[in-house]
Amino acid sequence: MADAKQTANEAPLHKAFMHFSEMPYSMRVVYTATLLILGMGYLFALIYLFHTYSGKDGNPMALSYEDVVIAYSGSGKDSRLEAALRGSMSAMLPREEINPLVAWVKGGAVRTSFEKDVKPTLDKRCMSCHDGSNPHLANLNGYDNVRKVTERDTGAGIFTLVRVSHIHLFGLTFVFFIVGSIFSHAYVRPVWFKCALIGLPFVSLVLDVGSWYFTKLYHPFAWVVMIGGAVMGLSFAYMWVVSMFQMWFARLPSAIAHRKEPQ
Repeated sequence: MADAKQTANEAPLHKAFMHFSEMPYSMRVVYTATLLILGMGYLFALIYLFHTYSGKDGNPMALSYEDVVIAYSGSGKDSRLEAALRGSMSAMLPREEINPLVAWVKGGAVRTSFEKDVKPTLDKRCMSCHDGSNPHLANLNGYDNVRKVTERDTGAGIFTLVRVSHIHLFGLTFVFFIVGSIFSHAYVRPVWFKCALIGLPFVSLVLDVGSWYFTKLYHPFAWVVMIGGAVMGLSFAYMWVVSMFQMWFARLPSAIAHRKEPQ
C-alpha cells in the first residue's frame, strides 16, 4: 500500500524529517521572522553591492564585468581618485568640480595647492562618507590620506581583501546555515536536488571570495565572482520562497498526509 502511494521520483521520508506542517506555530513564527529579517538584510546588501561596484567603468546604471575587474585589479592607468571621479562617484560632483580635482592629480598632487584647490571641494562633497570612519571607503581626510588615492589604481589591496574576506566568509556562512536549516524542513523532491541546493551557496561562496584574489592575476576570474554571487542570490531566493510558501500557503504534500494517517 505504501509503495502505491509514492510516485516514481519520491524517496521514502526519512524518519527524522519534520515538515513545516508538523511543527508548532511558535516555531513557524520564529522561522518566518528569521527569514523576513534575513531577506531584508540580503536585499540591502545587494543594493549596497550595486552602489559600491557599479559605475567603475563609467556606466553607473549597470554592474558589469569591467566593474568587477577594476574593483579587484584596478584600472591600470588612472589613479584611484580619478577612476572614482570618472566612474562610480561621477554623479556625486558636478563636472566643473571634478575637472580641477583631476587636473590637480595629473599635475602631481602637490601639497601647496591642496588646501586652496582641493580640500574645499572634498569637504563639501565627500567628507560625509569619506571621513575615515568607514574602513570600506577611502579616507579623504587630510592631504596625506588623499595622496594615497592619487597613486596608480591597482584595485583592492591584499590586506583589504583579507579583511573583507573573513567578514564575508563568517557572515554568509551563518546566513546560509540558518536559511538551509529552515529549508531542510521543506518537502522537495528529488532529494539529491534539495541537498545540492543547500550545499550550492557554500561552494559558490568559496569560489566567489577566492576569485577576488585571482582576478588581480587573471581578469577572466571576474566572471567567477559574478556567477558565484548570482548563484548565491538565486539559491537564497529559492530556499526563502519555498520555505515561506510551504510554511503557510502550500497544500500538505501527499507523503506527509499519508504519514499522519492512523496506521
